[in-house]
Amino acid sequence: MKSKTISILIPSYNEEKNILPLYEEIDKEVRKNSDKYDFEYVFVDDGSKDDTIKILEEISKKNSKVKVIELSRNFGKEVALTAGIQSVDSDALIIMDADLQHPPSLISVFIEKWEAGYEIVATQRLEINNRSFIKKIGSKLFHKLINAMSETKMVSGSNDFRLLDRVVVEELKKFTERNRLVRGLIDWMGFKKIYIEFTAPDRLHGEAVYTLQKLFELAINSLTSFSLFPLKLTGYLGVFISTTFGFLFIWMLTDKYILEQNTFSSLSFVIVANTFFVGVMLAALGLVALYIG
Repeated sequence: MKSKTISILIPSYNEEKNILPLYEEIDKEVRKNSDKYDFEYVFVDDGSKDDTIKILEEISKKNSKVKVIELSRNFGKEVALTAGIQSVDSDALIIMDADLQHPPSLISVFIEKWEAGYEIVATQRLEINNRSFIKKIGSKLFHKLINAMSETKMVSGSNDFRLLDRVVVEELKKFTERNRLVRGLIDWMGFKKIYIEFTAPDRLHGEAVYTLQKLFELAINSLTSFSLFPLKLTGYLGVFISTTFGFLFIWMLTDKYILEQNTFSSLSFVIVANTFFVGVMLAALGLVALYIG
């Protein structure tokens, strides 16, 4: 009897032309390891507007190991991943995209590394064919910023294509964030990890779901979720302003009442005093923000 089960989680949105080829490719790879493990497929339809859900239902009728979760509307990939993660109860979980840019041939490599004792087998994407210049630069800039501002380090080119041991999945289920970056949470958790490099092929059909706007929103959400630097920046700015204008105000008082030079006008005193208190308010907001953070 096979004692361990491996789940393959695939979030899908408007992937009607990719689902069947992807399933067939994964099934070929799964058969290589079917003598040792039981496999199940977990497809999460993220409110697709095409025939993705119909195709998934047809596949599930032919294969009882295919589970389909249909979300009530399009919530985004991170929520779709979360729904799938919450639904599995297996010894290992493999996460991959539905566009065949995550090669199913790496599934056997994942399993080998998992059997060697790694609790997280992650991937580092070296390149994507025909990827726009803006997205390449944006990805590199994002990873530089997040690694500079956050204690959680993310490898450039890392993505959701990875295997997670049961212990990782069970801990991941405990997180309650609504706005989340799943791979960021996984990187934050630790555990024994190894990276596998791969080059992503061209997307088989359709266009990428993530627009530049969605990628930008995800980057902002990630920076604020994994770094307190923006909160600290407000406080630092406040301290700098109040210190600078505090000394300036003292110098102005000295000039007027001790040196009796009257270099500064009455309006100058008002402006400097007002700016000093603005700095105090920013410093106080920064301190409150740190407690909230």
